[in-house]
Amino acid sequence: MRPDLSVVVPTYNECNRIEHLVEQILESCAAHAITAEVIVVDDNSPDGTGERADRLARGAAVRVIHRPSKLGLGSAVRDGFAAASGEIVGVIDADLSHPPRLVPVLYAVLKQRDVDVVVASRYVDGGGTQAWPLGRIALSRIGCLMARPLTPVRDAMSGFFVTRRAFALGARTSARGFKIGLELLVKSRARSVAEIGYVFVGRDAGGSKMTFREALRFLGQLASLYRLTYFGPGRRPRHQVVAVDLAATILRETRAGAGA
Repeated sequence: MRPDLSVVVPTYNECNRIEHLVEQILESCAAHAITAEVIVVDDNSPDGTGERADRLARGAAVRVIHRPSKLGLGSAVRDGFAAASGEIVGVIDADLSHPPRLVPVLYAVLKQRDVDVVVASRYVDGGGTQAWPLGRIALSRIGCLMARPLTPVRDAMSGFFVTRRAFALGARTSARGFKIGLELLVKSRARSVAEIGYVFVGRDAGGSKMTFREALRFLGQLASLYRLTYFGPGRRPRHQVVAVDLAATILRETRAGAGA
């Protein structure tokens, strides 16, 4: 059967978290009568993340894509979307900084509000951050401000979102793009987008994957998107912020409808 939702999880050295993350995604979706699959895209993690994911795939709705090396977040997400079976696809970080229980909420809002993209946002009502260094918060805020002329989304730096697979595959995103969500918002020609607040929790172990090289790559990515927006056929989608309590109501209605 085709799942309702395919969730892509790019991984690199997330062996200690991947099992917990996958279980929470599948359990949260099942609790709301949403059939889901998880697609783990592993960049040859030396800590055994890919092998751990393979073991999960033997007993759950999990597929694993093994790549030979670190090929970049953008291409990992693209590979995951290409392999997805669901018409709705999502992306979530593997380090548990994004709450898996929000996945079915994002899906329900996209379906009931008939929008093309739903972004989990730190910078709307109900959103925020925990255990994140002030320097990282400042960089994130600056990045979002730099992206505001490109999209009405308040948290364009978010890597936690769901969208329609047809839009994602038609966006022709850069394989080396670091902020894949921003590229999709600009390149997908989405008609409408919604944001839902959530609290981002900083990594409790390991190190951030943001590097000086990635920062330079982001600036190049941003320049390319500005050229596309102001010298190409780009357009700004309709934008709405869905309050957290309303999103919860939509999810309850979705579950009740499925039960009926």
